[in-house]
Amino acid sequence: MQVLNFPAYQFKLKSSENKQYIFDVARKKYIVLTPEEWVRQHVLHFLVHDKKYPLSLTAVEKQLSVNNLKKRTDILIYNTQGTPELVVECKAPNIKVTQHTFDQIARYNLQLKANYLMVSNGFKHYFCKLDYENERYIFLKDIPEYT
Repeated sequence: MQVLNFPAYQFKLKSSENKQYIFDVARKKYIVLTPEEWVRQHVLHFLVHDKKYPLSLTAVEKQLSVNNLKKRTDILIYNTQGTPELVVECKAPNIKVTQHTFDQIARYNLQLKANYLMVSNGFKHYFCKLDYENERYIFLKDIPEYT
């Protein structure tokens, strides 16, 4: 897998039946290593190790219903009150982050009502804070550390 625009992390990898797997510390199991999973695991480690988001408040591939369709958030982090704090959408490195990507995470967030959104393809990362009062996104240079 290619080097991404994140700090270097130590991942547990294994091979079985001609497939590579990566250990997901949130789901506590090995997952097939796809390009999108490679990004998801980097984002997860970035949030937990660098931004101090608690693993205990983190859900990976959390299912939700959007317009009666079953969807999954890549990473969802709750605050200590149990409400969504951060929603993350990950794309494979070869997928360009577009307005469609932001529309997708915005649809998810209509139900979740998180305070922050993050979109990443491993190379480009976008962070924004939701201003619900003025119904707008405020783009940030970085996602804040967990407090």
